[in-house]
Amino acid sequence: MTLVDTLRRPLRDLRISVTDRCNFRCTYCMPKEVYGKDFQFLEREALLSFGEIHRLVRLFRDQGVEKIRITGGEPLVRRKIERLIEMLAWHGDLDLTLTTNGSLLKLKAQALKDAGLKRVTVSLDALDNAVFMKMNDVDFPVEKVLEGIDEASRVGLPVKVNMVVKRGVNDDDAIAMARHFKGTGHILRFIEFMDVGHTNGWKLDSVVPSAELAARIGAVFPIEPVQANYTGEVAERWRYLDGSGEIGFISSVTQAFCSDCTRARLSAEGKLYTCLFATRGTDFRAPLRADASDEDLAALIRSVWSARTDRYSEVRTAETAKVHKIEMSYIGG
Repeated sequence: MTLVDTLRRPLRDLRISVTDRCNFRCTYCMPKEVYGKDFQFLEREALLSFGEIHRLVRLFRDQGVEKIRITGGEPLVRRKIERLIEMLAWHGDLDLTLTTNGSLLKLKAQALKDAGLKRVTVSLDALDNAVFMKMNDVDFPVEKVLEGIDEASRVGLPVKVNMVVKRGVNDDDAIAMARHFKGTGHILRFIEFMDVGHTNGWKLDSVVPSAELAARIGAVFPIEPVQANYTGEVAERWRYLDGSGEIGFISSVTQAFCSDCTRARLSAEGKLYTCLFATRGTDFRAPLRADASDEDLAALIRSVWSARTDRYSEVRTAETAKVHKIEMSYIGG
């Protein structure tokens, strides 16, 4: 029997944060004024071990999960992350992917590919170096991220590129991003600035609606919509009329896709969240370390998902945006 929630949505996609740490301080995710030198990140023993993650993945797979995305924080700062990829890749039927800021991708791409990673998504918010360094807030140059993308492509890892767009900050760079990745085989996706967490200063005025961006890009590079690859696909797909590839738009703010959301998220210390905008999660680390049986853990998965009612983006208001939600760096994207 398929495991479904209260709105009949199945569990298909598990996003696993392997660390709450990151070497960037992106203003929309981990602003430096909050995540400064004195910020207390999780101690190593608080993180789920690779063995614990592997065990949970096996159990989630039994409940219908088909896709695993490794996230953070920045997942490539977790030591020997390729070992975890190797462990999870043993389940050959899983779509195993990873999202990264790209800063360490040049060093890690070959090891990740060899371990069995199937695809990689790189967060890149501008090609203009001054804009990019201002957004990552650690003066990391865009050229290093582009080198990482090139290396991933060289070793045979398909690449998607995600750009979070904020009005008045980097929206003027959207055309340049489209021009750069057009024809490369890499799929560029534009993400509306979202009110994830409570520290990124989200305001509706900062959101550039996907429809506006599509019109801007289409005026320069004619595009047309494309059918979704599968039910519950996050990005709305478009292709260039000249056949030089496709782009995507992720529109959580203006075009909510809660109705067919099939995603759950596991934080770095083992709490399960059933929505990106959640305010609380369910602890799996405690039962794991108390020698809970597979049957007990599977029952916990079923109980959490079957009770799920989340549809935050469909009911978002200026007031709900102020609610103290779990931070993006903690829960993953």
